[in-house]
Amino acid sequence: MSTSTAGEEIVPTTLGGKAADYLDQRLGIAGAAKKNLRKIFPDHWSFMLGEVCLYSFIILLLSGIFLTLFFTPSMGDVTYNGSYTPLDGIRMSEAYASTLNLSFDVRGGLLMRQIHHWAALVFVMGIMVHMLRVFFTGAFRKPRELNWIIGFGLFTLALAEGFCGYSLPDDLLSGTGLRIMQGLVLSIPIVGTYISFFLFGGQFPGHDIVPRLFTIHILLVPGLILGLITAHLILVFYQKHTQWAGPGRNDKNVVGLPLMPVYMAKAGGFFFVVFGFIALLGGLVSINPIWVYGPYVPNQITAGSQPDFYIGFFEGALRMMPNVEFNFWGHTLSLNVLVPFAVVPGILFGGIALYPFIEAWITGDKREHHILDRPRNMPTRTALGVAGITFYGVGWLNGGNDLIAIRFNLSVESITWVCRFLIILGPIFAFWLTRRICFGLQRRDRDKVLHGAESGIITRSPEGAFSEVHTPLSQGELHKLTAHDVHRPLTLTEVTDANGVPAPNLRRAKLRAKATQWYFGQRVEKPTAEEYHESITSGHH
Repeated sequence: MSTSTAGEEIVPTTLGGKAADYLDQRLGIAGAAKKNLRKIFPDHWSFMLGEVCLYSFIILLLSGIFLTLFFTPSMGDVTYNGSYTPLDGIRMSEAYASTLNLSFDVRGGLLMRQIHHWAALVFVMGIMVHMLRVFFTGAFRKPRELNWIIGFGLFTLALAEGFCGYSLPDDLLSGTGLRIMQGLVLSIPIVGTYISFFLFGGQFPGHDIVPRLFTIHILLVPGLILGLITAHLILVFYQKHTQWAGPGRNDKNVVGLPLMPVYMAKAGGFFFVVFGFIALLGGLVSINPIWVYGPYVPNQITAGSQPDFYIGFFEGALRMMPNVEFNFWGHTLSLNVLVPFAVVPGILFGGIALYPFIEAWITGDKREHHILDRPRNMPTRTALGVAGITFYGVGWLNGGNDLIAIRFNLSVESITWVCRFLIILGPIFAFWLTRRICFGLQRRDRDKVLHGAESGIITRSPEGAFSEVHTPLSQGELHKLTAHDVHRPLTLTEVTDANGVPAPNLRRAKLRAKATQWYFGQRVEKPTAEEYHESITSGHH
């Protein structure tokens, strides 16, 4: 930027420089921009998962604005006379008719619809995978517990937003989903009927549900999501980014690339990669062809109907639960609906939201953590995560038991019974197997530290014995394999005082000691410095 001077003051001469100087004199943004634009971010592919969520949300906003201009959120009856001749002359809602017009008569409308739908799926999947990365690496630990809660809030809002958008076209498939949702609401004891009447404006389906879902979908939930994303990014900036262990990396620094210009250039390029991928899906892979299903009619249902993948677990849980209900004080308590709708998701989601605080209480660890864990070094946490994925996966699989039965010529009942056993035994087996794998990988790391890496070169001694040559590890590799804490279970030191009076909170202390024994009772010790030097001097390398 060329400048001229007046005394000692540098006066910008370009239009951009003058605009920046104008804003800086009134807002004082130069200092903050200089500090934040040089902020360092770690360079690792796993940190891009959060950016996938952000970019897909931006695509959702842009495509959603386009769709809003042509969609009519009304359940008023009209006769369709559009381009799709198989439905010509059929009575349907204005919402369904406008979606058909958007798909067949608006230039680029079908492409935008499909981009919007695929972006929603990528958004939800991105949040799920990003949360799994945070969970397995321990990035939720102090001081990031609040950001974990924000991420969980984004996940639940994304589920609600997806369901509302999925229900807007008022086709037979989305209407079936709304009917299931109404049945779930009715299962709530005492207040279920009142909530249903409030949501639908009377008897199902009423004439108010689509306009209400439309308002929620384009205004309420996106506003909340945008607010939580902003809070999430502010906390990431303020608390600094986590990073993987390595030479020169500790809890007081961040090794990586500056935000400007390197990281911004990479992030900008990655946005267009995500957008191109979603646009390719929207242009080549059909999704939610509502014209095939037809308009929603309350006395009809779509055969083989399947919700989007993020609702599959709830669908599978409903199909899996046995028919159990009884009368209680004049009210019918339908456990076959209430348990998979409220109890099981409540326990699962509650455990996910509160896990950082549960682990902190078990371990007693109150330190700040900016270095990530390798999943193998926290076997119990990793095993819990895999068990949770297995639990979710079995429910999701059972959500398509009818289609599985058709494709593989099996009975729906047998698949349902297998899933009923698997949803209990599967997570237990997955927990046991994952812990064994983690301990095996830890022992392998210990062996590599003490004896070096296998080279694949076999030598023969003068005595005729064969052995493999091991090569010493680099300092970076040694640091990665040994830069973790070995946790030990807590022990009760003072059960009673000098007078034999039980210590305060004794029951809580005993429970915590048992929890740490379960969490850290089995472990693999890191090689000590003496063991490492002995291995070098003894020629094991």
